[in-house]
Amino acid sequence: MKRLFFTTLVIGLFVIQAFSQDFVRTDSNTDQSEKPEMKWRHSVGSTIFLLGNIGDSVNFLQFNYGYRLTPKDNLIAEVITWTFYEPEGTYMHSKEYYPGKVKAYGIGLGYQRFLWKNLFVTAEPTFFLQQFYDTNDKKIQKGFQLYLQFYLGYRFEFFKKRMFIEPAYALKYWPVNTNFPASFAAIEKGAPKYKWEPSLNFGFRF
Repeated sequence: MKRLFFTTLVIGLFVIQAFSQDFVRTDSNTDQSEKPEMKWRHSVGSTIFLLGNIGDSVNFLQFNYGYRLTPKDNLIAEVITWTFYEPEGTYMHSKEYYPGKVKAYGIGLGYQRFLWKNLFVTAEPTFFLQQFYDTNDKKIQKGFQLYLQFYLGYRFEFFKKRMFIEPAYALKYWPVNTNFPASFAAIEKGAPKYKWEPSLNFGFRF
């Protein structure tokens, strides 16, 4: 498991390094490089999915921090937690529910690339610690999940580009999901390990 974690991390950092170089123009007269001015490199934000907590017991929280390396390259760190009662691949459409619940606590590191104007793609692996509870709310065991997210979206900016929203569509895929209790695994059997879903993040730059 440690080897998988470090392999994923190394690959992610390699990709980020490959795409995050500062491409600068050279003045033919002075032979000096000029970098475009960067304002408000930092950002904080979350997602409109926080509204899912209204009238539900998912206990969903998400916090994002971004650091703009260049005008086209953005690093994202994310902390996230939520509770679910059914397979993620059939979420809200499951025929059967777990005999209990799963509480997940995750940390993610993502890379966002702006392709044309504010059109972007994002790749983000998130590492989840999952805690399984039975119907009596007793913790029975723990597991690990590797959760991969790939986004295509567009950033709309407001108030002199200080505020933004990012409508997007995402592919989410979890190739590693370990240590499920047998009773949970029986419900999980046959459920997809991926899903497509819309996304709407928002944030503030400073």
